[in-house]
Amino acid sequence: MTATPEVDDFTRPFWDAAAEGGLLIRRCGACGRAHHYPREFCPRCWSEDVTWERASGRATLYTWSVVHRNDLPPFGARVPYAAAVVDLAEGPRMMTEIVEYAEEGELRIGMELEATFRVEGDGGTAVPVFRPVRKP
Repeated sequence: MTATPEVDDFTRPFWDAAAEGGLLIRRCGACGRAHHYPREFCPRCWSEDVTWERASGRATLYTWSVVHRNDLPPFGARVPYAAAVVDLAEGPRMMTEIVEYAEEGELRIGMELEATFRVEGDGGTAVPVFRPVRKP
């Protein structure tokens, strides 16, 4: 079993953008709503008039759980890790992981986050993860 994402013709723009440090979402031309995960139709109005759009990479933390035990590769090598759901600035919610936080007590609902990318597997697929925004 692998945790490396499978890239196909439809999702290739998402993964190509991630490899360059960009986060893409899909936006519906009919109702104007953005969504994530990438689909070929709008999950709200069912229109097929959807296009890729570059997201800002900004998000807020909606919820999280710190995982202390996971026997599945490659997750076991990363414990503890913070599995999370974030609200992207553009509207959609996204499942992800929070990285670069000092301790569990630092994580707070509503905290500001920014996208960063971790390279996964032998193929070098860049996966979007989020870290706390550091105030200067």
